[in-house]
Amino acid sequence: MPQIPEKIQELTVGQLAARSGAAVSALHFYESKGLIHSRRTSGNQRRFSRDTLRRVAFVRASQRVGIPLATIREALAELPEGRTPTEDDWARLSQSWRSELDERIKQLNRLRDHLTDCIGCGCLSLETCVLSNPDDAFGERSAGSRLLVERRGSTAKGAARPSRAREPEVPCCGD
Repeated sequence: MPQIPEKIQELTVGQLAARSGAAVSALHFYESKGLIHSRRTSGNQRRFSRDTLRRVAFVRASQRVGIPLATIREALAELPEGRTPTEDDWARLSQSWRSELDERIKQLNRLRDHLTDCIGCGCLSLETCVLSNPDDAFGERSAGSRLLVERRGSTAKGAARPSRAREPEVPCCGD
């Protein structure tokens, strides 16, 4: 990783990419989304302040744990411009996201458990399956899976449109 002398207070996009590990295109994207900021030189080249390194690290770490970019942008807007976010800044922001991440973990655990149940059942019912039909939205109308409609007739060019017959409902899991 190239070292940048302390006396240099601004980085080119290439230097920022090399130091942060982010692609230049990612840095341009972050800038377009308001996550980082640059100034333009008289030659219209981007220059980033050194604190942008920490901001890019913050964005990338936040993305790795699944925080949406809009939420990251809101968090960065709370930080003062022109200074590197501190450990206290990070702790405050990450604490505010903790409950959201805990809820997401609970949802993933439920999904994992339902997947195990569903694979054990084998039905994958579009009507009652907790994966295909969360909160059993169709369960009040009927129970069990439905077979797909069966096509009859030819589908060759110029042939009549196939007729469709509705199959009877088949109970799921011994229902």
